[in-house]
Amino acid sequence: MSVQPPPFQVFFDAYRDDVYRFVRALVGPGAADDVFQETFLSALRAYPSVLDAQNLRGWVFTIARRKAIDEFRGGTRRAVPAAAVPEIAAAAPADGIPELWDDVRALPPKQRAAVVHRYVHDLAYDEIGTLLDCSADAARRSVHEGIRKLRTTWQS
Repeated sequence: MSVQPPPFQVFFDAYRDDVYRFVRALVGPGAADDVFQETFLSALRAYPSVLDAQNLRGWVFTIARRKAIDEFRGGTRRAVPAAAVPEIAAAAPADGIPELWDDVRALPPKQRAAVVHRYVHDLAYDEIGTLLDCSADAARRSVHEGIRKLRTTWQS
C-alpha cells in the first residue's frame, strides 16, 4: 500500500528540528547549517519522485547522514578561512561538554550516527537499524563500540 507524501512544507516542519540536531551532532556547529541546507535541498529535489511516504523520517535522516559524510570528505579540499574573524552578534548556545562532542565527531561514521540517534534522539535500536540500513543487532553493536571508544578516551 502506497502512502502519498504530505506537502513539502509539512514534511519540512515535521523533521527540521530533529535533522538539525542530528547534523549538528555529526559535523559540529560550524558546518551544521550548510549540511542542514544541503540535506533539505536534496530532499526538495527528490520529493516529487517519492512514491511511498511510509518512512519519510528514515529517508531524510539517510540524506542527512550522507551529506555529513560528504562534508567530512570535502573538509580537506575546502579553502582555509581568513585570519580576521568577524564580530560575533550573539554567544553560541552551550553544547554541554565541547570536548566530548569533539570525541563523538571523531568516531567512525556509523558509530557516530548510531550513538547520536541513541542518546540524542533517544531512538530504539530497531529504529536506528532502519535509519542506518542495518539490523537492530548491528545498530546495538555500533552504539556499544562507539560508547566503548568514548569511555576509553574519557577514563584515561
